[in-house]
Amino acid sequence: MFSFLSSSVFKEQIAYLPEYFSAHLWITLVSLALGLFFALPLGIWVSQKKHLAPLVLGLAGVIQTIPSLALLAIMVPILAFFESWSGIPIPSIGALPAVVALTLYSILPILRNTVTGLAGTDKSVLEAADAVGMTKFQRLCRIELPLALPVIVAGLRTSTVWVVGTATLSTPIGATSLGNFIFSGLQTRNFTAVGIGCVSAAILALSLDGLIRWQEAQLRSRSKTGRVAIGFIVLGLVFWLSSTLWNLSFNSRQPIRVGTKAFTEQYILGELVEQWIEADTGRNVVQVSSLGSTVAFDALKEDQIDLYVDYTGTIWATIMGREDSPGRKKIFQEVRNYLHKQHGIHLVSSLGFENSYALAMRSDKSKELRIKNISDLSLFSPMMVIGADIEFFSRTEWKSLVSVYSLKFRERRSMDPGLMYQAVQLRDVDVVSAFSTDARIDAYDLVILNDDKSAIPPYDAVLLASPGVIKREPNLLEDLSALSGRLTASSMRAANLEVDLKSRTPKKVAHDWLLRLR
Repeated sequence: MFSFLSSSVFKEQIAYLPEYFSAHLWITLVSLALGLFFALPLGIWVSQKKHLAPLVLGLAGVIQTIPSLALLAIMVPILAFFESWSGIPIPSIGALPAVVALTLYSILPILRNTVTGLAGTDKSVLEAADAVGMTKFQRLCRIELPLALPVIVAGLRTSTVWVVGTATLSTPIGATSLGNFIFSGLQTRNFTAVGIGCVSAAILALSLDGLIRWQEAQLRSRSKTGRVAIGFIVLGLVFWLSSTLWNLSFNSRQPIRVGTKAFTEQYILGELVEQWIEADTGRNVVQVSSLGSTVAFDALKEDQIDLYVDYTGTIWATIMGREDSPGRKKIFQEVRNYLHKQHGIHLVSSLGFENSYALAMRSDKSKELRIKNISDLSLFSPMMVIGADIEFFSRTEWKSLVSVYSLKFRERRSMDPGLMYQAVQLRDVDVVSAFSTDARIDAYDLVILNDDKSAIPPYDAVLLASPGVIKREPNLLEDLSALSGRLTASSMRAANLEVDLKSRTPKKVAHDWLLRLR
């Protein structure tokens, strides 16, 4: 029951902490610096143009009302559009969209507190400043800003806590952060990882908040020692941020980037591909994990990741927008041709197994109602609740199921895939959108309903390579083609079982699998 507290799991997860923590800190500091850069001058200007204050603060407030995850996600298509419109190469996946979104999110508290702080300056003090002949700029720098400093800093501290917390949600758009612990931990039921991510984010937020509070005290006390310390801190941060950007931009031997989506099977396959490459070539490989389906595909075609495993049905339905189902062989051929001709993406290999979307329910209820096929389910669906992963109800497969079988459920619930099976086991939902290679189907005594009208296309697992990596690493693709047909559905289910129900990590499961494949 408490296997997630084991020291081996903790040691393995804590090894990722320096990478995730530093990436999270980088995103946070850059976003806060940019937010302060824009919000403080804007707040000063608005304070001089009082009739514009409601409009500017209202616009900033509107940005703040957008859910943080939605704001992060919407940056991806916005940056992609701007790249296509301007012709300037702009990464729409990774740290940049996260920084843009978090900068917007950080502005309101700083802006509002700047306006409030400056508006609260005693009028008699301002009149005295005018009486001694101070210019507006001198009055601002020597009187108004110093007096408003506590209020402005309070806004900055609020922004800091918000940005640190919201940055954990940047993982699905390809930005490494402490959210990597949380997203992967929730999917694989690894609560050690979730705990490390949450505690680390809390420590970072408290530390930055305390540092800002200390810096404010030093500025107010006019301590020389404090000023020197602040100078060293600022220089150190500038040097660290600059060196990080330099390494990212000018490293001539970039690591191979393997993307994964946000569920157990993808984490295992990502580890397997990584360890296969490292064993064959000795190259450094990094994973860009917990991506959404379309985010992963867009990242691949834009050369922001080099490799990832996808499924022919996902490409057929979601990327190509096809609703027909002409058969496994025809779909595979058309998917391969489409990827190559439209996007320059190379289908390296078909791994040998299928992981299809399916509808599943408890076996006892299936027997009680005599439901074996989805056609049988359609008679009872108006009385049932269906649970599905977060993106299922917006996918073409769901629309096809509804159209072909006339499904009308009493209620639809979107939830984390890691909790979906638990929900059906506890009878909170009656039907779930399962994955055919998920070991929890057998473990929770569920039955997959037969798609008797073939509404869902086949989902053969395929390894895809970006246009750029094909040119840079031609030998790599030859090495990876050796995986073709080597993985079976039973071995994939067994691997998923080890992670989901036996608390083993994807890295260890992939390592054991690799040894058997060699």
